Formats: sequence, C-alpha cells, structure tokens
Amino acid sequence: MAPVVDGCSSPNPDAGANKQRVENVQARPKLIGDGSTAHSGAQPHQPKSPERLEPGQAPPQFVVFSWDGAGEVGNGLFPRFLQLARDHGAAMTFFLSGVYLLPESQKHLYEPPNNPQGASDIGYLSDDHIKETLRYVREAWLDGHEIGTHFNGHFCSGRGAVRHWSPQEWQSEIDQVMDFVTKWRTHTGFTDLEPLPFDYRQELVGSRTPCLLGQRNLLPTARELGWRYDASSPGGVQMWPKKKMGLWNFPLQQIPFPGHSFEVLSMDYNILANQSKNSTKAPPVNYPGWRQQATDAYISGFRRAYETNRAPFFVGNHFEQWNGGIYMDAVEEAIKHIANEQNRDVHLVSFRQFTDWIDAQDPEVLRKLQRIPVGQRPAGGWKSYLTAA
Repeated sequence: MAPVVDGCSSPNPDAGANKQRVENVQARPKLIGDGSTAHSGAQPHQPKSPERLEPGQAPPQFVVFSWDGAGEVGNGLFPRFLQLARDHGAAMTFFLSGVYLLPESQKHLYEPPNNPQGASDIGYLSDDHIKETLRYVREAWLDGHEIGTHFNGHFCSGRGAVRHWSPQEWQSEIDQVMDFVTKWRTHTGFTDLEPLPFDYRQELVGSRTPCLLGQRNLLPTARELGWRYDASSPGGVQMWPKKKMGLWNFPLQQIPFPGHSFEVLSMDYNILANQSKNSTKAPPVNYPGWRQQATDAYISGFRRAYETNRAPFFVGNHFEQWNGGIYMDAVEEAIKHIANEQNRDVHLVSFRQFTDWIDAQDPEVLRKLQRIPVGQRPAGGWKSYLTAA
C-alpha cells in the first residue's frame, strides 16, 4: 500500500554540518537492544538551562513549528526543512509515525486497537523511503530537534477511530510505537545504516494524536509514562497554556485568516480545508493567492502574539504537496519572517525546549500570563504587570 500523508544553527552548514552535528556526541555510542538506537551522550545544539523571568521582565516570544508523521517519501521535504532550520537557528518537533519504520512485509506485527491486524490508514513506506526517514530522523536529532510521536496507523473514522480508544488501548499503541522505533533493524534487516542516536524511551516526552482526536483517554496513560506535554487539542486560542490532567496542553490555535471574519486553526490542513475544501489538487490559478493568504495567516498569528500577550505560537504541518506545495512555501516564508525577529527576543524552539522553559518559571508569574486575553497587552505594561507578581 502506498503511504498517505495524514491530516541550531551552523555558520557554514554545507562545509561543516556533519562535524558540527556530532559535537558533544560520544565517538562510540553505546548500542541499545538490536542496535536500532544508541546512547550518544547529551543532545547537541540545545539552549542553555532556562532561567526564571526577572520581576517585571517581558517573556520571550516562543514559536514552535511541528511536523506530523515525519516520513520522507521522496519529495525532499524533510531535508528541505532541516536545512531551513539550520539556516535560521531554529529547532522544531517531529512527531514520528512509528509505522513509517515498519516494512509492509512485516505489517502483521502491528495490532492496532479495534482495527484489523496490519491495518494502517497512512499505509507503509517503501524500503528506500524507510531508509531516508531513518537518515533524516537521525539528522534531525543531531541538529537539536525533538522526536515526538504521532503514534501509528492514524485511524480517524469508524468504530476503530482513536477517539474511541481506552487508556489501555493507548498503552498498547504506544508499546507498538516503541517497538517499531527501537527494533527497526530487526524488522527491516538493514545493516548499512547508523543507529538512531538516542534512547527513545528517554527522548519521548510528548505527542500529537491522529486528527487531533482521543486526547481525553490518552492523557492518563501519558501521565503514567512520565510524558510532559501533549499537542493534540484542536480548540486552542493564542493564550498562555495550562496543564491538563498533569501534562502541559499545547493546542493548535485559532489565528487570523486574512480576507475572512472568522479565524483558522494553525495547521496546513485546516487552511487547505478553508480554501479548496476536500481537494488537494484544486485549479492552479488559485495557488498564488492561496499561498499568500496562508503565509499571511501564519505571520498574522505570530505578530498578534508578539505584539500583545506573548503567548507561545504553535504551528502544525505535514510533509505534503497539497495544491502544488503552496502550504510548504507558506511555512518556509513564515519561518524566514519570524527568524528575522530573533534578535528581538523571539525563539524558534521545539515543544520539549519550551516545556523546559515554562517548567522553570515562577507559578505565580505563569498564572498572571495565563490571564492575559488573546490580542491584549498586559495592563500597565510588562514591567508593572509582572513586577506585582
């Protein structure tokens, strides 16, 4: 079955990228299990330990771009955005689908809850594409990005949809994610690839569910596993996040949609749904205008947060070529625009890095931040508002 795409900086990235990527990584990684993964030391290209805001200090503007599925299917999008991140000193989160590391010949090993053995609504990758995905997931981690999970079969409809799964069924799905990521060498038989340079049981601290469904029953399981956040909520607005059932809740957010009185969710699929409905190949005459509209939506969302309450800005994407690739172009232009503001207290980070920062803050300061409405500046300015905290 063919796969279906579901709904830190180097001064000279070409010449010295490989050398810089492995800086601070052990020369001889300690293999784990069958050698699919390895202990490689501290992850390179991480920010310094976060500090609490000083009294009266304005919070930085954090921006998180994340990718659902994170499979490389021959369209060059994974390496394109890794290079873009290097060029602009950005970190991102890649929510890897576990079945993207499982060959179709081994699909009988997948037993999805409430679905037939081997079923997957996003299919399976070819051997060549599994190899490319492994290559770029490895590269992403060495570049400082986070590897989260998008789970496995991406079931969005019918009785087997993830919205109906129990906490125990989510545990089964997560166990299988772990199996596919940490035993890819056994399942594929590949001997010509380096191991993934991390212990996934330690690396994995957050997720986004398929189609943003099923969070309610996932969270108890995620909490038991020691995960720190979940990014599956579809109903968010641009306000400072709160915890939900013990985990940070990082939702996709409603952002301005140029030319409309309503707002749009901060994800490529949702922008598409408001432009071409169910079509991913609409008439090309529409593409230039839609591309600009998508770009302006992302930039408007960023600017509204940056100029008002400084709520973190969360954007979700897929490696897709819908409507001629206009949404990938829009994301690239938005990243470039936002990166130009980085000398103004703007940080392009992963969800894990943002979680580290928010966990380090004074709870009373966070409560004050969480009270500032969408698009509103703090009463009396930052210095006055947060000095009182």
